[in-house]
Amino acid sequence: MKTLNAAIIGCGAIHTCHVEALRQTPGVVLRAIVDIDPDKGRALSGEYDCAFYQDYREMLCDVAIDVVHICTPHYLHKPMVLAALAAGKQVFCEKPVGMNMADIVEMRAAEKQADGRLGVCYQNRLNPTSLALRQLLSENALGRLLSINAFLTWSRTPPYYANSPWRGRYASEGGSLLINQAIHTLDLVQWFGGGVTRLKGVVDCARLEDTIDTEDTAMATLEFSGGARGLFFASNNHTRDTPLQLDIHCEQGELQLRDNTLWRVSDDKRVMIASDETPYGHSKRYWGNGHINAIRQFYDAVRSDRHSGVTGLNDAAKSLHMVEAIYRSSQLRQWVTLPE
Repeated sequence: MKTLNAAIIGCGAIHTCHVEALRQTPGVVLRAIVDIDPDKGRALSGEYDCAFYQDYREMLCDVAIDVVHICTPHYLHKPMVLAALAAGKQVFCEKPVGMNMADIVEMRAAEKQADGRLGVCYQNRLNPTSLALRQLLSENALGRLLSINAFLTWSRTPPYYANSPWRGRYASEGGSLLINQAIHTLDLVQWFGGGVTRLKGVVDCARLEDTIDTEDTAMATLEFSGGARGLFFASNNHTRDTPLQLDIHCEQGELQLRDNTLWRVSDDKRVMIASDETPYGHSKRYWGNGHINAIRQFYDAVRSDRHSGVTGLNDAAKSLHMVEAIYRSSQLRQWVTLPE
C-alpha cells in the first residue's frame, strides 16, 4: 500500500481532530503543517515530527504531499481550496467549504479541471446514531415520515469571539451560529428528510449583540421534498453545549435522539437503537469519532479512485443553501424556495 503524505493548513482547535485521525489511518503520514504563527507552528512540527511552513503556497510546491487538509477560518477556505486543487492535491476541507453559494460555483469549476477531488468534513453523518437513523428512514421502517424537529443549544461567550476576531463577522465568517455551529444540524435534517424544498426562517442576536454583527439565535419552518415538515431551532446563548435533540415523527412511531443515543418509540415502548462512541483523546465531546471515520473514508476514496461515500461539494451546497435561505427569509419575512 502506497503511503499517502498529508499536510494540515491551520493549527487552531479543530486541527487536533485531523492529527488524531491521520495517526489512526493506516498508510498515511503527516508530512507538514502550516500556520501563520511561527512559534506555534515550529513547536507543533516538533511535536508531530513533520515540516513546518508559514506560507501555505510554499507547502503546495512540495510534490511529495498528496492530501491537503484545510482547517483555517472560513474566509480562507475558497482561496486555499482553489490553490490546492490547482497544485494537483487531493483536498479535505472543514465545513463550511465556502461562505456562500458563489464560492461553491467557483470551486465546482475548479474541481472539474483538477486531478484531485474535494471532500468536505460533515463528520456527524458518520455517527452511529446518524447512520442508524438514516437507514431506518430509508427502509421506511416506521412508515411515512411526517416531521423532523431539531433543537440545538450551545454556549459561545464574548471571549470566544475576542480570541478569534474573524468570528462573528459576515465578511470573514459568513455569519455565525448558522454557518458555524448549526450547519451540521441543518445538514443532518435535510439528509434525513430527503432534501428541503422551501423554508421560512428568522435570525436574531440577543445576548451577543454587543459582541458580534451576526446572529446568535435562529429558527426555521421547513418543508421536505416528500411532503414532511420540519422545525429547527438553534442558539449559542445556553450556559453549556448540550447534545443535539432530534424528534422524527413517522406514521408508525417516533425516533428520538437524546444525549447522543437514538431511541425508537412506538406502542408505548422505548427501545435503544444506537449510541455514539466515547470520543478519543482531548477533543470536544460533541465532535465525537466522526472525524476519524470521515477522514478514513476520504483516504479510502483517494486510494480506490472513487467518489461514492464522500461528502463533496454537491452535498455541502445543500446545507449552505439552507443557511443563505434562512438569512434571506429573515430579511424578507417570507418563504424562500430552495433549488432542487
